[in-house]
Amino acid sequence: MNPLIDVVTGAFSYSGRFVAAELLERGRGVRTLTNHPNPRDPLAPRIPVQPLDFEDSASLVSALAGADTLYNTYWVRAPRVGVPHTIAVENTKRLIEAARGAGVRRIVHTSIANPTASRLSYYRGKAELEEAVRTSGLSYAVVRPTLLFGEGDVLINNIAWLLRHLPVFGIPGDGRYRLQPTCATTPR
Repeated sequence: MNPLIDVVTGAFSYSGRFVAAELLERGRGVRTLTNHPNPRDPLAPRIPVQPLDFEDSASLVSALAGADTLYNTYWVRAPRVGVPHTIAVENTKRLIEAARGAGVRRIVHTSIANPTASRLSYYRGKAELEEAVRTSGLSYAVVRPTLLFGEGDVLINNIAWLLRHLPVFGIPGDGRYRLQPTCATTPR
């Protein structure tokens, strides 16, 4: 019997690699949609790669065909010239529509904690995509971490470096800052 197939956007990226590794560990088949294939990644021999081409709807549908679940980690963390958060929103909506067209059963979408709490484009875009996932007609889960950390993360490693090298470390507010982190484990 063939394992169920899941598609992870960016299975060689920071968060996507942890999702893909966990799925493989659980015996699931994994494909990835990415524009940054990494043949040197330890998971690369086990994960077929398809391009994440938002302009080619037929290609997206084809890449998602036969998949049970789409794990969407795609996002533009810091907008670059030509790729603002509004483009990331439109791209993700195309991905959701392709998933529907391909018959994907479920979407697991990575968002951010309290996306409606800010007027910043990062948060507005995340809130808009949560609504697109909710109204897609597909089974879904929305993951709302405040922080992703694990081997290779940038934020916590930078904070740890600062704590080791500076005599003082400022904490905004009254010091009772609450985090609800999602811990990523090392891929096997």
